[in-house]
Amino acid sequence: MILVNENYGKLEASYLFSDIAKRVKNYQQANPDKELIRLGIGDVTEPLPPACVAAMHKAVDELAERETFRGYGPEQGYDFLREAIARNDFQARGAEIAPDEIFVSDGAKCDTGNIQELFSTRITVAVSDPVYPVYVDTNVMAGRTGKCARGRYKKLVYLPCTTENNFIPSLPEQPVDLIYLCFPNNPTGATATRTELKKWVDYARENKALICFDAAYEAFIRDPEIPHSIYEIEGARDVAIEFRSFSKVAGFTGTRCAYTVVPKSLQGFTRSGEPVALHAMWNRRHSTKFNGVSYPVQRAAEAVYSPAGREQVRGLIDFYLANAAIVRETMLSLGYPVTGGENSPYIWIDAQRDSWKFFDRLLNRAGVVTTPGAGFGRCGRGFIRISAFNSRENVEKAMTRISKVLKR
Repeated sequence: MILVNENYGKLEASYLFSDIAKRVKNYQQANPDKELIRLGIGDVTEPLPPACVAAMHKAVDELAERETFRGYGPEQGYDFLREAIARNDFQARGAEIAPDEIFVSDGAKCDTGNIQELFSTRITVAVSDPVYPVYVDTNVMAGRTGKCARGRYKKLVYLPCTTENNFIPSLPEQPVDLIYLCFPNNPTGATATRTELKKWVDYARENKALICFDAAYEAFIRDPEIPHSIYEIEGARDVAIEFRSFSKVAGFTGTRCAYTVVPKSLQGFTRSGEPVALHAMWNRRHSTKFNGVSYPVQRAAEAVYSPAGREQVRGLIDFYLANAAIVRETMLSLGYPVTGGENSPYIWIDAQRDSWKFFDRLLNRAGVVTTPGAGFGRCGRGFIRISAFNSRENVEKAMTRISKVLKR
């Protein structure tokens, strides 16, 4: 008899996106002639940077010739990309990260979900609330939680992010081992200062805890006082793993390329207290379960760091940030408090009522799809998230419609 992993039975059904899809389908069936504008998901809409496209074409041409053909590449990523990442994303900011501490992958979602495989099921895990669901669900699947009750899993430590703390979680009041942090945050758009991140690094060092730092949206940071990497904080090399993605930086959501940084100085511990190098563990896991990102895609990612690529990528980010500013300013003018939209592509809006009721109002009366905050956790109730990922025309049209519906 084949037995199943019964922890999957603890997972709450994905009510958020299934409910959104159901309500959108009902709207479209009832209003077949009305245009729907989607500002809910975090998928990009603009074409790849020309520098990346050119590099990908060149790499494909190389694969068409016997002399330059390549088969399997290194699971950890080609040296040319790892070196470009280390030099431009970390060393240029004073962070001591070496190329061989970088692991190229096909997505930050995969890596943030898979990283928990390195750790015992006995550890205590802390997550923010609201939270990116992958952090929670993968730990549920692994058996680190109890059942879900009233929107929260037993054994998980939830760190409330509210208007009162500017959506920056406070240090836990009880001991924790693994901490998930995401800045700029998805879904709230909040950012953390050096002082705030130093508190977490100091906590992790004092308690032999580990921080999983999701920096997938760091390219949207424009404030020079906000760190792009947790490794800009002294001591973070010894307590943090960082996740990055080319998806939002350069529009690689369909192309798939990301990377994870695991410093060699980073250690976990056995039950007897013996230190274990997490770099070696992740390298073994990565080599065993992953066969590498394709050569053309890695060449395209390398082109992000070329002079032309830098300019084009900045133009893309500026475009989405301009969209975010339109959303932010519109909602503020309508009297709704907002967070994000300045150093983030997400705008977190205090709906001042039930998330789903506000979602339905915007869908049914304005024809605009958003994301109810309740789907990200208990502290998200009463909020909605609007994404800046769409065309300028659609964003402006959506805000005009919403203004007519919400104008007081």
